[in-house]
Amino acid sequence: MSTRVRLALVGCGYAARKHLRNILLQTESTEVAALCEPSPAALAETAEVFEEAGAHVPPNEPDLGLLLRNHAPDVAVINTPHVYHYAQAAACLEAGVDVLLEKPMVMNAQEACDLIEVQNRTRKLLVIAFNGSLSPEIREAARLLRSGELGELLSISATCWQLWGSRTAGTWRQVPALSGGGFLFDTGAHMLNTVSDLAGEEFVEVAAWTSDHGRPVETIGVAIGKLASGALVTLHGCGETIGTSASDIRVFCSDGILRTGAWGQWLDVQRQGEPDFTPVQLPVSRGPWEQFLSVRSGVLANPSPPEVGLRMARLYDAVKASAAQGGRPVAPI
Repeated sequence: MSTRVRLALVGCGYAARKHLRNILLQTESTEVAALCEPSPAALAETAEVFEEAGAHVPPNEPDLGLLLRNHAPDVAVINTPHVYHYAQAAACLEAGVDVLLEKPMVMNAQEACDLIEVQNRTRKLLVIAFNGSLSPEIREAARLLRSGELGELLSISATCWQLWGSRTAGTWRQVPALSGGGFLFDTGAHMLNTVSDLAGEEFVEVAAWTSDHGRPVETIGVAIGKLASGALVTLHGCGETIGTSASDIRVFCSDGILRTGAWGQWLDVQRQGEPDFTPVQLPVSRGPWEQFLSVRSGVLANPSPPEVGLRMARLYDAVKASAAQGGRPVAPI
């Protein structure tokens, strides 16, 4: 009898195919039982990923309700436009299916609160696919900061950048009703989440300014914030620069500095008296799916629960509210 997890891939766009390539490397643990994709073009591109891996292309059922009834997956990986996340994740949880949900979790803080209620009531697993929170590097960074080894948290400086504006032009990512926001809510969501994860405390005040660069959503944004402890934070996202995608996050403490990225790809530490940063060596992760399975099997405590999605949604809601008022400071709610 097979002990592999039966997975439904809900949404077969670019992000889903990135997850799928990783999942298909872990066939000893996972069977992709069904797809849920209404677009013939996206479905065809996803079929190519299976074929390149020498794997069988599973059946496609565009109606999520029918998929849940007829294919009985154990787990759903949801990679659809942001506006659908709440309803699709709730439907899966109500059907007794564990969920790995692509970031950002939902469209706003209210939806986040509502989804947490569904998750608490159904008692099913919900993990938000924030690469940072799911990376061993960010978990170790958070441990160092909470342990007091680096002293008092003083400030955090974070920047991320990408040629996002032109590359996503004409797609749902620049339709506010579908995306919920622009660069800071899409690629920049990783930065907002990882900074919040490292901070380990709530923002009490945020001031922000954004620019749409002539597009329907914001593509450039800066924000400054104050944490409950009084530590200060700067956030800068530029989605109109050259064709790279990268980030830099630095956490300044009284006895040391941490350096990492929004996706948690590395971790460097420089302590008091040391001449330079030293890389922190950790076991290599095979990505969000491996981490999800570790959480599901009880090996790892969930480092990216829906409360993480709520925290990030509150921060972005505050960024939007402040920017709409010309940078007037607001308190996240």
